[in-house]
Amino acid sequence: MKRLKAGIIGLGSWGECHLQAYRALSAVEVTAICDANESRLDAMAGKYRVPQAFTSYEALLERDDIDLVSVVTFEKNHLAPVLAALRAGKHVLVEKPVSTDLAEIRQMQAVAEQCGKHVLPGHLLRFDPRYAEIYEALKPGGRLGQPVSIFLKRSRAKSLFATYQRTHTVYELTVHDLDLAIWYAGSRVKKVRAMGRYAMKGRAPDVLWSTLEFENGVVAVIGSNWMNPDEAGIAMFDAAEIIGEQGIAHFETSHSGTQIWDDETGRHSPDQNIHYTLAGKAGGCLKDQLAYISDCLIRGEAPDYISFADAVHGIEVAGAIERAAESGREILL
Repeated sequence: MKRLKAGIIGLGSWGECHLQAYRALSAVEVTAICDANESRLDAMAGKYRVPQAFTSYEALLERDDIDLVSVVTFEKNHLAPVLAALRAGKHVLVEKPVSTDLAEIRQMQAVAEQCGKHVLPGHLLRFDPRYAEIYEALKPGGRLGQPVSIFLKRSRAKSLFATYQRTHTVYELTVHDLDLAIWYAGSRVKKVRAMGRYAMKGRAPDVLWSTLEFENGVVAVIGSNWMNPDEAGIAMFDAAEIIGEQGIAHFETSHSGTQIWDDETGRHSPDQNIHYTLAGKAGGCLKDQLAYISDCLIRGEAPDYISFADAVHGIEVAGAIERAAESGREILL
């Protein structure tokens, strides 16, 4: 059986999750990792027994035994390693947001086409069964029929805001739901309205509401906030309601899944969908996303369940949301 060789650039907490998820796949071998922090790099290489470790992504990309590279650096540092990896003949998975600059993401797309390689956005919620089931029900002949309206909400703990306000909320939180809305609607956005609030007086809005009108008439409302009280023990509170011509799909996460109550932390709801470990093996939709991509590349097929064109449009819409929230005006795309 052919095995895919993978490399990882960026070994923060989410980069380590990529490493764990790849290691859970029998068809993938992580042959090299890279991080500018040498102590972190050494720790990860030793813990996961990765044979090659580099502080320079250029050195990693010189290797000819790497087929796929995960770029898991800070948002502002995505462009250079993505372009270098494509030009070195590697396929690339770049974490969300692919970029906060529309010109950069279009450049990635153009270089991928020139090099004949795949560049893929890390929009892993397409592999979350809760969201994927809704997508299946919206397909022609599906149980929901044609979509009419989409409501998506994403709420995170207040303590996370100190870290993630480095980037506008539309790129850190809303970007997930933008991809879902574009995926569900099967269309392109033509009008945007948005409002942001700064309850915690940060650099980015801690509450952001966006309304999108698609070319095919679908309306979407997206809410994003960093306002979950840490004492509630719910780091992630998400909700969805999609109305179709023949039915409604909905879920919300605050009352679902496992809850642990203890004297030290009160209530804690561990994630059991995005990324988790069980018996030393990773599970969740990050692993499922990497498995899908790897299987497609091994078979020589295009991983078209993921759409970089949708990611480009998502960043175009994200920029419009940012402008609409700042100006108070409707933005036409």
